[in-house]
Amino acid sequence: MDPREKKRGSLKEKFQLLRSITNSHAENDTSIIMDASKYIKKLKKKVERFKGDTTAGQSSSEPTDPTIPMVTVETLEKGFMINVLAGKNQPGMLVSVLEAFEDIGLNVLDARVSCTDSFSLHATGVENEDGEGMDSEAVKQAVTDAIRSWSESNDLQIS
Repeated sequence: MDPREKKRGSLKEKFQLLRSITNSHAENDTSIIMDASKYIKKLKKKVERFKGDTTAGQSSSEPTDPTIPMVTVETLEKGFMINVLAGKNQPGMLVSVLEAFEDIGLNVLDARVSCTDSFSLHATGVENEDGEGMDSEAVKQAVTDAIRSWSESNDLQIS
């Protein structure tokens, strides 16, 4: 194989990888690069928004309670990105959140959970085929309600 053909093949593979990472449906290289540029701008906006959210949360004059989880839900092209963060590990809360996903008809495609010292759940989900067009606020409300219900039932068990 000629070195130019090898280089061209390698470049084509890299464009296909870039195309898949950015969920581009473009066929030509220029369009793939344009889609990647838009994707990067979108990611930058998300980072800035996340930085703003965490800064606003830290600059609040109220002390943050590590037992109260922060729930964020972001609409993706297909589905939702759900984040639940708490400064303190919350045994049993994961089950309640997953049951809430099931109750609203949300299939979890990918999830990362950490409950060592703090509690953190990062999940990507899509609604079932029989789901009735939910939005990010409905998902956030369902998760928040599940956490509230879990919290109340734990308080009842402790007393």
